[in-house]
Order: sequence, then structure tokens, then C-alpha cells
Amino acid sequence: MADPPVQPADRKTPAGALQTVDRALLVLLAFERTRPDWGVTEIAAEFGWDTSVAQRLLSTLAGRGFLVSDPATRRYRIGPAALRLGRLWERSGSLELLAEPVLQELRAATGDTVLFCLPDNFHMRCVAAVEGEEGPLRYYPLVGELYPAHAGATSKSFYAFLPDDQRHRLFRGRPMARFTERTVTDADQLEREFRQVRAQGYAWTVGEYDAGIGAVALPVFLGAEPYGSLSLGAAKERFPEGPEDRLEVLRRAARLLEQRLTHPPQHHRRPRPPRTA
Repeated sequence: MADPPVQPADRKTPAGALQTVDRALLVLLAFERTRPDWGVTEIAAEFGWDTSVAQRLLSTLAGRGFLVSDPATRRYRIGPAALRLGRLWERSGSLELLAEPVLQELRAATGDTVLFCLPDNFHMRCVAAVEGEEGPLRYYPLVGELYPAHAGATSKSFYAFLPDDQRHRLFRGRPMARFTERTVTDADQLEREFRQVRAQGYAWTVGEYDAGIGAVALPVFLGAEPYGSLSLGAAKERFPEGPEDRLEVLRRAARLLEQRLTHPPQHHRRPRPPRTA
């Protein structure tokens, strides 16, 4: 499976929106891992704006801490204000609010337990979950559970899509715990499995973290960046033919979740009825 294409932002200012604000947000969204810094003329060329417009936008964002300027190169990078909002976002409850309808729909279609997880150091942290029709996989809440990076489809589906050098830094020379007889703790074997996951586009494991539990998972992307993972888990007996019959519905759910995370649904107020005399 090839890397996901970069999805360009919709650059047309929506009707009723403030153009200057919308342009400033487009500038912020232009920063990616593969493009961490921009110059004034590059921003102007990228969006088809006058150089003076690009300069004012970048300067204003830098003045509020959303960007920082390198005085030597005059190039801009993401600033501390964006980091503060990012940390607040993941703990505000907004993420769960956006993910919940997708998880509920996926659970209704499969009957399995559904997890949405984000990376947390050398783990994946569950931020939203819906229990399957056969009852809970745990005797304690799934939300907040940490899944080790080297064990299980939930983690492997995310870490497989990291840049190779970043993944190597995480896994090479690190001791890894064995949770069951199927847990892989050899870094070379893990790397081979990560490459297979990346090639096929999903991870499938049985009993690597919890004995007797099968799991199938896909990465969730924001643009070209792996952001988290969406997984289905249940007793292995519920997967007599492996994960194939779940892949299509899981892919649709992952794409829908990505769409909700990048373009949240808007709830408009109903117009008030005219007052009567």
C-alpha cells in the first residue's frame, strides 16, 4: 500500500467567513512534518497572494506566538501557542465528541469492541471506546488504557507508518516486555512486521497483548501524518476467517473519522421566528 496522498486544504474562503482569519488558518495548516518551515515569498506563491499580504499574516501569527521567525534565515516555524492549543485539544473532550458517532456506527456494523487510540511515548493511549456486543474486554474502563508500542494491532498499525528513522530510534536498543507467548520482542522481527503492515495497509494480530483476543487496526491520518489508530477487538473465535470481512467497513470508518477530525460537522442555529406584535 502506498503512502496516503497529501490532501490539500480547501483554499476558497467559505461564504460568510472572514477572509483574513481564513487565510491565517490556511497558513498554519500549511506546516507539516515534511514542510516544517516557510518563507514569505513561498507562502505568497503557494496561495497566490501578494507578498505584502503574506508578510502581514506571518508577522501577525508570530506576534501571537503561533509562529516563530528565525532571524538568520527569515523563515517561520510553528510556535508555542500552537503547541499549547494542541495539548488542550487532546484533553478537552472535543476529540471524543467527534469520534463517538463513528465508533458507535462501527460497533453496530461489526459487534466488536472499537478503540480509537493516540500515541503516548512508547504506547498508544485509548481516547475513545465502545464495548462490543459480547461485553467488556476488560473489567475496568478502556479509555485511558495504554497499549505497548510493540504488541498488538492497535499499536502496530500506527507505528508502521512512522518514518523509518523515527521508528528505528524508538525501537532499537529498547527492552520490550513479553505479555504472552506471541508477543514479539526482537527489534528485527518487529521491523519486518511493521513493513508488512505498511505494505498491506492494516495490522492483524491474535493474542499478542491479551491472550485469546484478536484485533485488526488501521492508521488514522491527518493529511499525510499518522495521527492515531482505529481498531476492532474481540475473542479470536469471532474471527474464524481472519480480519478480511471487517476491512472494508473499518476502512470506511477510518476515512470518516479523518474527515471529522479535519472538517468537523457544523451545527448551525435555527433562525428565530419573527416576533409577533
